[in-house]
Amino acid sequence: MAPRMKRGLKAARTAVPWALVALIVALWAYDRFIAPFAFGRQAGAGLWSFTLEMAAFLPAMFVLVGLFDVWVPRSFVERHVGRDSGPLAILWMVLLGTLQAGPLYGAFPVAVALWRKGTAPRNVFIYLGAFSALKIPMLTFEVAFLGWQFSLVRTAVTLPVFIALAYLLERLLPDDVTIPEAQENRAGKPERQPPASAPQDTQTAQDGEA
Repeated sequence: MAPRMKRGLKAARTAVPWALVALIVALWAYDRFIAPFAFGRQAGAGLWSFTLEMAAFLPAMFVLVGLFDVWVPRSFVERHVGRDSGPLAILWMVLLGTLQAGPLYGAFPVAVALWRKGTAPRNVFIYLGAFSALKIPMLTFEVAFLGWQFSLVRTAVTLPVFIALAYLLERLLPDDVTIPEAQENRAGKPERQPPASAPQDTQTAQDGEA
């Protein structure tokens, strides 16, 4: 690539964020001083409400994920929901997804923590499916508005579907696929070796004291 083109691309990457900021300021000024945007104000109110929801939900979720990462040993997770776990792991994942509350984006930190602890990919996918389709608060609203017959039929259809998809996705994934942070944690950082002169210096200090 020519140097002139590289400089142009670098200048464009630097200018685009500032151009977006300028556009937002211009739209705000137009809405504020010239003519109001009804749709824009509705979008802003929705964004503010969504931001408050995330600020109230995500900190508690990250605390719970951190406690899970510290308190639950990897061997325990691998024994019950790891790659060699049996069909009972499906029940544990469905129960975990069903009993958990909150929006869908709150499931992904838990899924990452499960993956890092050695959970089989199929069980992680089953957890995500159960969280998105079988949460108790969602089922409660569904039964209230659509009836328990509809909710029962939908659950009977969706449950085996996302379990089958979870096994299919695990088959399609390479055997060595992993999360980069998890790979670094398993590899570990090389231990810092003491300098070669340390034993000699220690011996010299001991001889001086003697």
